[in-house]
Amino acid sequence: MTANVLLIACGALARELVLLTRRNRWSHLKVQCLPPELHNTPQRIPGEVVAVIEANRAKFEHIFVAYADCGTGGMLDKALEAYGIERLPGAHCYEFFTGATSFARFCDEEPGTYYLTDFLVRHFDRLVIGALGLDKHPQLKGEYFRNYRRVMYLAQSPSDELRQLAKSHADYLGLAYTEHFTGLDRVGTELHEHVVQWQN
Repeated sequence: MTANVLLIACGALARELVLLTRRNRWSHLKVQCLPPELHNTPQRIPGEVVAVIEANRAKFEHIFVAYADCGTGGMLDKALEAYGIERLPGAHCYEFFTGATSFARFCDEEPGTYYLTDFLVRHFDRLVIGALGLDKHPQLKGEYFRNYRRVMYLAQSPSDELRQLAKSHADYLGLAYTEHFTGLDRVGTELHEHVVQWQN
């Protein structure tokens, strides 16, 4: 089956999207990921997504975007509206991993929560310590995280190795640790509802 749907996605979801694509046999779907580092400069996300759309819209019958708002302040939605393209719902990927109701409850329980996913646990040194310059200026850690009270690991896979890594990251930040297993069912369902309609 020829891929007729382009899924433009955040690189932080690449592993999970490949797994879901294989598991569901979505052979009509091609995944193209943008660098996860864009989350450090979210104002760039809409432009980068539009560039991929412009480069590919003549090649695919349908395009869908696997981003949440991701700190763009509605600018991603505005950019996609011009093309009639939809994205995954939610403000952050944490929300579509957990579901809106659960995520709202976690936020109400402790607004000062720093969330980790499998991807962020694996790449914490690069995307948090390195990106924030804490490797060179460790004294800034207290400033960056002064309003946080806990780390919540939203786990997509039941991995003891990742759990221990997540705990070590919480210890590094000096924050309490908690975890919640999300799996991939919710994001898989969201994608299925959007992309299965275009399956040849």
